[in-house]
Amino acid sequence: MTVSHAVVAALLLATATLGGCATAPGDGQDRYTTELDRLTADCRARGGVLAPNGSATTGRPELDYACRITGATRLGGS
Repeated sequence: MTVSHAVVAALLLATATLGGCATAPGDGQDRYTTELDRLTADCRARGGVLAPNGSATTGRPELDYACRITGATRLGGS
């Protein structure tokens, strides 16, 4: 039984395509988590708490969350 070159090429292409899909979500999740961690640290440094903006998730933490400053007082003035 011989396998044609077209079948081998199709199998290789399918394997490469599925392999690319399998790694993409993990990479995206790592980027999202890294950015969310950075935003959380920046917000805490300013005396705030990172809170979700609403129910929609965009995949971009800078849009999904806002820094809510707690215990703020008025600055300056007389």
